[in-house]
Amino acid sequence: MGLSLQKGQSLSLTKKDGGALTRVRMGLGWDSAAPVKRGIFGRAKATEIDLDASAIFFDASGKAIDVVWFNQLASKDGSTQHTGDNLTGAGEGDDETILVDLSKVSPSVSQIVFVISSYSQQTFDLVENAFCRLVDDSTAGSPEVARYQLTDSGTHTAMIMSKVSREGTGWQFKAVGERAQGRTVQDLVAPAARYL
Repeated sequence: MGLSLQKGQSLSLTKKDGGALTRVRMGLGWDSAAPVKRGIFGRAKATEIDLDASAIFFDASGKAIDVVWFNQLASKDGSTQHTGDNLTGAGEGDDETILVDLSKVSPSVSQIVFVISSYSQQTFDLVENAFCRLVDDSTAGSPEVARYQLTDSGTHTAMIMSKVSREGTGWQFKAVGERAQGRTVQDLVAPAARYL
């Protein structure tokens, strides 16, 4: 298990040997907080919560220059890949993942902000156990580097979860955890820019 971060905390993405992390995976997960419903045959069925993980790429001036989300699964520079849309949040572990090769991120990108949004406008008072975690895919066994557990429920439909920022020749990870409103990544560009 990686370092457990609190809202606003940062972590340098440097390996123990001093080298920089190059390939990372941002995993996002959640569960339904809504009561389990019984179907016509008595089977338990949890309410499905469809959240979407996205990444917004900003340049040094704070302008959004690219996005990765369920309608654009790869970044223009080829550094980042969304692994696909999970429509229910069912199952253990990461519900959606975004793979980033930090060594291939365009030099024009200074920060990548990771957000989650509810396309169906379900609010976060229906969500529990939401988290984001950063995994080092450049190291054997893909160890978890950091985890941010979201505890903020409410009537918002999106969250600015975390970001990675250039730090000298390497990168830094920061847990953001701020409420927002929006259905898609386009709705979250301006709110995410406030946390650069």
